[in-house]
Amino acid sequence: MKNNKFLTTILAATVGFAAISCNNEYLDVNDNPNAVQAEMITPELMLPGALSTAYRTQAGTMMQFGNLMMNSWAGNSYTIAGPFSREFSLSSVDNTFYSGIWGGLYPRIANFNQMEITSNADHKQDNYVAIAKIMKAYYMQYIVDLYGKVPYSEAFLGQQNTTPKYDNDSDIYKSLITKLEEANTIIDAANHDALVPTSDIVFSGNMTKWKALSNTIKLRLLVRMSNVTGDLATYRNTKLQTLAGATFIEEEVRLNPGYNSSTDDQMNPYALTWARNAAGQQASNYAVVVVSEHMANSLEMNRILNDPNYSKFNGITDPRKGRLFTNVNSVDYNGVAFVGLKGVRQGNVPGQPGVPVNNVSTSKLGFGNFGATATNLATSVTQNNARGGLLFSQAESDLLQAEAALRWPSIFGTINAQAKFTNAIVANATWLGVPIPVPPVTIPVTPPLTMAQVLAPYITAISARPGLGWTGTNTQKIEAIMTQKWIALTNINPTEMFIEYNRTGYPFTPMATTAQYPNKPYRLVYPNSEYVANSANVPAISSAQVFVKNQYTPFWNQN
Repeated sequence: MKNNKFLTTILAATVGFAAISCNNEYLDVNDNPNAVQAEMITPELMLPGALSTAYRTQAGTMMQFGNLMMNSWAGNSYTIAGPFSREFSLSSVDNTFYSGIWGGLYPRIANFNQMEITSNADHKQDNYVAIAKIMKAYYMQYIVDLYGKVPYSEAFLGQQNTTPKYDNDSDIYKSLITKLEEANTIIDAANHDALVPTSDIVFSGNMTKWKALSNTIKLRLLVRMSNVTGDLATYRNTKLQTLAGATFIEEEVRLNPGYNSSTDDQMNPYALTWARNAAGQQASNYAVVVVSEHMANSLEMNRILNDPNYSKFNGITDPRKGRLFTNVNSVDYNGVAFVGLKGVRQGNVPGQPGVPVNNVSTSKLGFGNFGATATNLATSVTQNNARGGLLFSQAESDLLQAEAALRWPSIFGTINAQAKFTNAIVANATWLGVPIPVPPVTIPVTPPLTMAQVLAPYITAISARPGLGWTGTNTQKIEAIMTQKWIALTNINPTEMFIEYNRTGYPFTPMATTAQYPNKPYRLVYPNSEYVANSANVPAISSAQVFVKNQYTPFWNQN
């Protein structure tokens, strides 16, 4: 962990280049007031400030959006009237609906863009430029995936252009892939000064790991294009060839500028938002968020609903369940009590199906989301500060590789898709802290079990279940990858999973009972600030149009 003094310094720097933009969301995208301050802020301070501030959006707004859209969370309707009613009904997906994603990410992308263009002539700061290109691609992809056509080529020109055009989303994708390739070239050149280790709050100056992350993000961009046709498919396949034999991320990519509980601002935003604050007061969100009936039934072997839509889960209890959500007194579909997960059906109120009044227990966020050995909120916050924010998980990387090897075996033939699939589940269980039994004392001494050994019975059980384990047709294996990705990204990066759900249609995800549309939105509506300040360029999109595939749907999902 970085020291507290360093965190205080970068927080001050972050305020310096972000405070002006907080007053006007549209300024974040187009006026870029940060450019003035950036001249006075060194890359050593700008980098950690941009990284940690961008992560706040990922750990907060995007965490809630993705988990609700994927029916992983519900609201505690036993104690709160109509929680998340807007997300469940989807009746007002308008220019205010989760606009915090746009407003939270664009300013930080502007910061990365500023870093990218401030390279000295002697290239001594090129490592910072490479990281800026990588992180610009990482977060800009989410803007494109959620909004389609957006300002990009003219978005960061400041006063030179306050009404930027909207670029084609496929062109932005190509540019982001080029940015990643440029970053790799810079890293390979190695003709520049090393990073100040404390300024790199992700890999502490290890550029080999940054290149692996760059490759993994590039793979994610290209796999997202799995359904495109024509020239775009040719482009995708050509770029996939450049990743043959590449090194991808095989660890949890975490950032930590020195999180601690001295003040709320110095805390890991994940713990602050979903657990409790620096003063030890429980976050209001912790009381509101409970596991959905859908997620609980999936992790509890379909014994809550006995619904044929969940038949692949029959008889298989997921060992991660108690770390994802808390175990409480629950009841199966026959009325038999058991200790496990108890969820709430999205959209319903007490007395309606899925919200019984004779059992008001609810499973809240599990302590494993905060720390591998956390057992209560206090240890959760301590451990969450210590281990930092999870930017990109090993499970996501492994499942990406598994899908790539399955879809394009001629390119990724050296990747064992099934092994990557299994490794992803084990990595996720390790992150959550699934308990490892202590073996009995014997002579000779029995070696301690590994997480892979603990997970072996589960891996074996699901291997006979198409759509859940590695078996069946390629289509069923894609369903299994998406199902395991859904579980593994819950409470980590669920917006990524929502985008993947829109791409593949997997896994089965029921609508809330109050939903006004038969399906989830394929995109979001541009924020109101765009319609106010850039009306000549922003496409006019109605709420109804986001629920059908049309010219406004992200390009990779139009087929």
